[in-house]
Amino acid sequence: MPKRTAPEHCANCGAAIPPYARACPECGADERTGWAEQSIYDGLDLPDDEKTQERDTRSRQNRDTNRWFWHYIAIVLILLLTLTFLGLR
Repeated sequence: MPKRTAPEHCANCGAAIPPYARACPECGADERTGWAEQSIYDGLDLPDDEKTQERDTRSRQNRDTNRWFWHYIAIVLILLLTLTFLGLR
């Protein structure tokens, strides 16, 4: 009987498993106690890749907008402080 190799990911905890491992390095599951053909992610309603990419793009755009907003605020504050300092002298 040929030796069976470990799956790529543990069906119990989802951790990556090195080839020919005897047990999961994260949770200790092995062929007798938890490696199965099904994954813990089977049956979950996870978002599609397209939806995830769209959400990430919107999030990145929001971060860029926020970054420019705070840069603008910092420049205005520096100008106000400079004008105040020059006005007091």
